[in-house]
Amino acid sequence: MSEENVIDAIMDDLLTEESQLEQDHSSSEDESGEVVDARQKWAIFMRNQFSVRAEFPSTESILKANGRLNQEYFRPKVEPQQSEERAWTDVERDLLIQGIQQYGIGNWNDIRKELLNEWTSNDLRLKCIRLIGRQNLQLYKDWKGNADEIQQEYENNKRIGSKYGTWKQSVLVYDDDGKVEEELMAYHQK
Repeated sequence: MSEENVIDAIMDDLLTEESQLEQDHSSSEDESGEVVDARQKWAIFMRNQFSVRAEFPSTESILKANGRLNQEYFRPKVEPQQSEERAWTDVERDLLIQGIQQYGIGNWNDIRKELLNEWTSNDLRLKCIRLIGRQNLQLYKDWKGNADEIQQEYENNKRIGSKYGTWKQSVLVYDDDGKVEEELMAYHQK
């Protein structure tokens, strides 16, 4: 049977089913005993016609036996946990601090290429967030500091976070009232 004939046959079935559904305005029960009205019957019929395709075996589980959508089919597949993440060594931490001192915060590609090529730029950014103790690094764009200056920034961010209750998982986050941002701006104006 050609593709056009298949489409014509499906359209004929649809038109027949549609006219039957238009005539039947009353509700009825399906196999599971649930009440199904004409619109639901039509939707189930359409799903059966177009959702499950023989040429795509994965679509066989898209519908339940009663024609309703199988929600599990649409849920993202959970990937198994990858092996344990690699921890930062003291040497790598010192190299990152050296990179911040040499290239400045935000220049992750330069730091990665020259000093820490086994880590991604995003890994370096995240580690810097932990070193500085600040979720948002915008105020530090291109800032260069040594280990003592980085520790001083960490302590100040921790002090502000503790003061306003915004020290979360060893990182300063902004508050809704803008008090953290005001204090940070005042501190960085010094």
